[in-house]
Amino acid sequence: MKFVDEATIIVEAGKGGHGCLSFRREKYVPKGGPDGGDGGDGGSVYLEADDSLNTLIDYRFQRKHKAQNGEPGAGRNCTGTKGEDLVLPVPVGTTVVDMDTHEVLGDLTHVGQRLKVAQGGFHGLGNTRFKSSVNRAPRQTTQGSEGELRNLRLELKVLADVGLLGLPNAGKSTFIRSVSAAKPKVANYPFTTLVPNLGVVSVQAHQSFVIADIPGLIEGAAEGAGLGIRFLKHLVRTRLLLHLVDVAPYDDSSPAESVRTIAHELEKFSETLASRPRWLVLNKVDMVPEDEREAHCQAIVDELDWDGPVFWISALTGEGTKPLVQAIMRWIEEQAEAEKENPEMAEQEAERRRRMDEEARARIEAEKQARRAARENDDDDDFDDDDDEDGVEVVYAPY
Repeated sequence: MKFVDEATIIVEAGKGGHGCLSFRREKYVPKGGPDGGDGGDGGSVYLEADDSLNTLIDYRFQRKHKAQNGEPGAGRNCTGTKGEDLVLPVPVGTTVVDMDTHEVLGDLTHVGQRLKVAQGGFHGLGNTRFKSSVNRAPRQTTQGSEGELRNLRLELKVLADVGLLGLPNAGKSTFIRSVSAAKPKVANYPFTTLVPNLGVVSVQAHQSFVIADIPGLIEGAAEGAGLGIRFLKHLVRTRLLLHLVDVAPYDDSSPAESVRTIAHELEKFSETLASRPRWLVLNKVDMVPEDEREAHCQAIVDELDWDGPVFWISALTGEGTKPLVQAIMRWIEEQAEAEKENPEMAEQEAERRRRMDEEARARIEAEKQARRAARENDDDDDFDDDDDEDGVEVVYAPY
């Protein structure tokens, strides 16, 4: 099955149980009075972050989820049973959006974190509640209220400190294999990486960070070329972007032009994400003769007029990777310390992430609308408005 990072579901909380209309009837007990009990509350619907999940594929097949209704009250002042809450497990890093109001209900970023997405109905009152000195035989009761019904969109964004950018075959997967225990697929053809991959980089004891590898971008990705730009949303949570460039491309293309292509597509997707700190990583220096490396790499930097950090590495041999990961670790720790000392920086970071989320959501929705319009113009009888083409691939195994 393929990686699924978006799903739409319908959640409905349980109804509250109705109140009971009842009077005590017992031999030798005159004037028994009202004894109708209250109903039970309806069950609520919760989403819970579960670290054993890494995809939303289950919610592509089962889209409607309903909590249990509360039981009605009964005589002898018996209260109805409360409806059982429904807890839906989702991967860590899931954002929940109300599709009707476009409100972001919450962001599940910690294991075990719970978010109530639909409130259960309130219980109805039995006639015992209405007795008084002037109303000794009340016949009033109330009905249990309806539970909330919501249409939700679940968006999964991987949690990482560092994100990798680059054209296909720039060496991103090889790099993440070199510096972490992750083993993404590596091959000598473009678009080997089809889903995001995460790797934990351990610099030394109690010092580590998470790095995310996403499928490569090509020119025109914002218009749907290649795998499009939808995987760029997984870089929204990152603090630092590493732009990997092949310094010796097999097709003799310009490395500097490759950098400009990715930067242009990044700006189309989200200007806020494009303004993130970005380091230039010149990869595959082992393909350049040793006596020509410095001049070759410097020529690329000069052509780009790059004024940020630059690193020369060979992901295949590991050359230059250690200084790079150490520099990343120092930068992450410095940022964390600065935010700790200055709470305003943390607030500004939260605001930037909110803007990036909004820009990413709008750009991806525009891409989907354009794809749907193109299919409708082609009179495609197999058109599926659910966008399942980016979803699952079911493989049937023989018994």
